[in-house]
Amino acid sequence: MQLTVTQLNIYPIKSLAGIALAKSKVEARGLQYDRRWMLIDEQNLFISQRKFPEMALLQPSIAVDTMTIHHRNDRVPPFSFKLSETSGESIAVTTWDDTCPALEVSVAASVWFSEVLGTSCKLVQMPEDSVRPADPRYAISEDDKVSFADGYPILMFDEASIELLAEKSGVAIPLNRFRGNIIFKGGSAHIEDELKVFEINGLTYHGVKPCARCIMTTIDQEKGQTAGKEPLKTLATYRKVGHKILFGQNLIPAGKGSIAVGDTIHIKEMTEPIAF
Repeated sequence: MQLTVTQLNIYPIKSLAGIALAKSKVEARGLQYDRRWMLIDEQNLFISQRKFPEMALLQPSIAVDTMTIHHRNDRVPPFSFKLSETSGESIAVTTWDDTCPALEVSVAASVWFSEVLGTSCKLVQMPEDSVRPADPRYAISEDDKVSFADGYPILMFDEASIELLAEKSGVAIPLNRFRGNIIFKGGSAHIEDELKVFEINGLTYHGVKPCARCIMTTIDQEKGQTAGKEPLKTLATYRKVGHKILFGQNLIPAGKGSIAVGDTIHIKEMTEPIAF
């Protein structure tokens, strides 16, 4: 069995559209730039497509030291800011059960997003000295940390898992509904569940926890609106444990390195399949 990386994706601003890459640096928090920015409401809580599906239509791009956000429908002029740009005092922001320090990018950025989404919000950045520890129940070491991602540095799955879902549901569900960072091919459906320890380009990764999926997978990423009950309806028939519907594997990298499309995944240790 040869597993090969076929796609790399980052989501620089949590819950906005992603950027497909040919290669990426891998850092302790995950792929470089992935979910290092986030929108927060007036209570400093993160906001997402769960409440504002139009966020899917906001497309980031990165060129050298600048990020630019385009609305896919060209509803508003694009907005750009420097990757290093921050202003103001530290803000304690909350992502699910975690609170950590962040910095507002700029008043101009916050105003732009507030006007686009029709709600008062701020764009914040996670500075290097802000530490959001990985869940100690699944962390490999006490130094493991995560960005503004829902819970873990990297999300991974096999193309075969998507193909099985399409076969069972009769619907071709786009890969971008699942917001994976590393997508690969060469294994059987849901082989990612069993990848406990593996290497890519010399860097070790640990598969620590299957990913529980939510209503964000039902949002059409091209239209920025809910598209129905799939894929959750079908996944619930064969990927449900308790009240959780599982798809994809959360990873923690054991250090820093790099990764590229075409890289081979070298399996070091596997675990038992999930019992459904």
